[in-house]
Amino acid sequence: MRMRKKEWARPELAACPYYVKEPSAMRGQWRSFFKKDQPIFLDLGCGKCEFLRKAAHRHPEVNFIGIDQSDDVLGVGRRLIEETYGQAPVDNIALFAGNIEQLARFFDPEKEKCARIYINFCNPWPKARHHKRRLTHPQQLEKYRDLLEEKGEIWFKTDNDDLFLATLRYMKEAGFAVYRSTRDLHGENDPENAWSEHEILFSRQGIPIKALKARMAERPPREEPADASPAEETSPAEETSPAEREEEE
Repeated sequence: MRMRKKEWARPELAACPYYVKEPSAMRGQWRSFFKKDQPIFLDLGCGKCEFLRKAAHRHPEVNFIGIDQSDDVLGVGRRLIEETYGQAPVDNIALFAGNIEQLARFFDPEKEKCARIYINFCNPWPKARHHKRRLTHPQQLEKYRDLLEEKGEIWFKTDNDDLFLATLRYMKEAGFAVYRSTRDLHGENDPENAWSEHEILFSRQGIPIKALKARMAERPPREEPADASPAEETSPAEETSPAEREEEE
């Protein structure tokens, strides 16, 4: 369900120096937005920024861009970021509200490349006719390739078994080499893992977290994905917000 509207979110975001109200105006200029010129990591569907705030605070040598469809959710995220950074300046984070289907509006692949993309707990879209909406579907992965550096990576986490298995296949179809995968992320105690809000929720329910890390490889010959069909819907991809899967607050 969608998060209840928060009247305070937009005014607070408007006063936030790392919130970008018009992200399309930054197309091709993201490196100049940050205080330091350093690698850029994208967090697609950053939600309340539970993951983003931890990862960015842990890695000041990286610039993070968090994208979510909801200003209300990003408003909560901004408060959590401020809580994490305390009195320290937040100079390696940028936030904006936007639709992942329209990434080309916000980024110019000729002028800026990302070193890594995070996709955490996206909507699994379980029905076959909805699979093209998955953020890890080959049609979406093809778009991410344009934004990634030559050895750029995608890090993915989910609670959903079917989506995890499908994503392993999707990665191969789109020319990504999976170099690490696990069906029990917490059992392996990955020191690089930063927990997201859904990761906390599912772990408390005893649901194992599935995860993979993949990097770009040679693009394979184009062919129709195995799960595609003429009747499959082609409506836009999910617009990112993991908060839509939560109970209304």
